[in-house]
Amino acid sequence: MALETLVSPADVRPTRGLPMPDPLRARYGGALEIAVRPDRPTIVVNFVATIDGVVALGPDEERGGGVISGSFEPDRFVMALLRSAADVVLMGAGTIAGSSSTDWTAEHLKPDLAGSFQEWRRDLGLAPHPTTVIVTGSGDVRLGRRGVDDPALPVVFATTTGGADRLRERELPGHVNVEIAGRGDRLAPAELATFLDRYRGQVVLCEGGPHLLGGLVAANLVDELFLTVAPRVLGRGSDRLTLLEGFTLEPDQARRHELVSIKRAADYLFLRYRAAATG
Repeated sequence: MALETLVSPADVRPTRGLPMPDPLRARYGGALEIAVRPDRPTIVVNFVATIDGVVALGPDEERGGGVISGSFEPDRFVMALLRSAADVVLMGAGTIAGSSSTDWTAEHLKPDLAGSFQEWRRDLGLAPHPTTVIVTGSGDVRLGRRGVDDPALPVVFATTTGGADRLRERELPGHVNVEIAGRGDRLAPAELATFLDRYRGQVVLCEGGPHLLGGLVAANLVDELFLTVAPRVLGRGSDRLTLLEGFTLEPDQARRHELVSIKRAADYLFLRYRAAATG
């Protein structure tokens, strides 16, 4: 199912995305172009939420974005498209713990378009696959899954001093690197910002979770937000999470975003926002 464009970008600064293979362009309803910052990495966020704002279920419930979206195929396509355009896929340890034992590549989500994704990355001068960066303060993560064990998929654990010690006590595959990004029990937003700065000039795609996104917003690092609104209402309860957790702002300090585009497939909306310029 192709996405129908309701509102198109009025001011897109093309720096990455062209040329784009015709099958991907046709499915997306136009070209996907992402501006790359010269001063730090461009941080793009992709989430799916219910109408009432739930993005993740509780620890005793079935987890993963597919539960929220109903595994809607166009949502999987958009996720795959963004992965294909990214240098880095960034996620928290809680997100990989709550997901199925898979890898985080475009081809996994849409194997029927694998050839087009690979062609696009070659034309953009990107590596065959993005690097998966997993943020974990404690170093307590579940291994033994394809996304970590596959030697074709580079993986970095961004962690603290204690987390690095814990990870290095385990038998890690040779393609997995451990990098110390902080000294305390968990990574502070400023430490996360410093760590990500080493990916300057690149596109970093954050897929969750809400606490990691809270740290990115606290450090004022989010450049674009792709939000799929699923036509479902679940109710939050006490353990379910919304888009942003662990960080609050007063209303007069709210981070303003500009609407870039609206797309639709069936009863789902695909919203794209860009952080508004400040000052």
